[in-house]
Formats: sequence, C-alpha cells, structure tokens
Amino acid sequence: MQQNIIVLILVSLFSASLRAETAVEQFAQQRRQPTIGQCLDFAVDLANSPNFSAETGDAGTVLRYRMAFNNIAEGWSWQPGADPQTEDYYRYKFLPLQSVSENRHEYRAEDKTGVEQTMQVIWRYDYFLAFDNLHDFYPRTVDDDAGFVLSLSGPPPAHPALRATACLSAPVTSESTTFWKATYSHPEDFTLKKRYLIGQLRSVEFIDGDSGKILGQMPANR
Repeated sequence: MQQNIIVLILVSLFSASLRAETAVEQFAQQRRQPTIGQCLDFAVDLANSPNFSAETGDAGTVLRYRMAFNNIAEGWSWQPGADPQTEDYYRYKFLPLQSVSENRHEYRAEDKTGVEQTMQVIWRYDYFLAFDNLHDFYPRTVDDDAGFVLSLSGPPPAHPALRATACLSAPVTSESTTFWKATYSHPEDFTLKKRYLIGQLRSVEFIDGDSGKILGQMPANR
C-alpha cells in the first residue's frame, strides 16, 4: 500500500513538471520573487490575437502574427522625441498571454433618475509579455503585415499555437488599473488590470497545438 502511494506521488510530481505554467502563475511568482535574467517560455493567446492569420494558397500556407499595432501605451513605454528612423515612440511591444474575468458581486443603484438597476461588478486581468527588442527579429519597416511569419508547404494545423521565449529584465513585472463606472446603458462597474512580464524576446515558435510538433522557430538575430 505504501509503495503504491509513493508511486502515485511520483506520477503526480512528474505530471506537474510537464504542465506549462499559466501567465497568472508566472506573474504571481515573479512579483513575489523576481528572477532577473531567467529565461522562460510563454504561451501566446492566439484566441485573443486578431492580428494572427493562417493564409492558404497554391504555394502552401503562411502563418502570420502581425506586430505593427502591438504597442504598449503605458507611461514607462513612452519615448517622446524618438527618431522614427531608428526608434519607436512606444518602446515596448506586447504579446497577449492570458485573460481572466471575475464576476465579483452586484448592487442596486439609480443612474437614471427614477430607475433603479442591478449593477454588476466585474474585474478582468489581462496578462502580457512586454519586450523592447522586436527589431532583433526583422528590420524596421512601415508595413501593417510586419511581424512573425512562417511558410509551410502544406495546409495549416487544425490548432496552431505560438510560444515565445524571453529572458526577464528589470523591473520584471508592471501593472496598471483602469476603472469604468456603471451607467444606465452599461450597468457594470468594470475594473481592468493589465499585468506585464518584462524581458528580452529570444525566440518565437509556431507549433502544432495537437501534436506539440514545432513547425518553425524564429530566433533573435542579435
């Protein structure tokens, strides 16, 4: 009996070691104990990436993740006076990692005179990988299609995935909060928390999400 328990414990530990950490777990761990210089893998949330496409033609398939508008507009990303030939006004770019919503509670209130409503209290946490070395991967260009591109000879995988590897740099984490008060037409108190893991991007990989096979890797050029 004791032997069986030991085996179950070992199997459980082995399974846990294979499970990729979520962005929620990675952010909590790094906020608690930042590890500057550590390189981690991050699963990019393609479901929340309208700039990702799989385009199929006679020559095969092109997987494309556009980065032209993935700018971080937080104050710590601004570079006023940046020379557009060599710099971006928004220094840091992002890849979305995870989004978590919480319906916290509700209350009764009167936003429109004489009309009492039930107001919902909703919090959403959006997690991102922030990095400032996008042009280590491709030259600076004015092109809405610029980004990470992989050409395949056959059809696209049924469930494509994208994995990014980055080495963490100070301050490792950052967070911002935006709040919208409930109104008659939008009866929701909505709090948005944007949470960033900050580092230098080392590579991105397109993956077959079903088999785990790496379809192609794009390493940083520098």
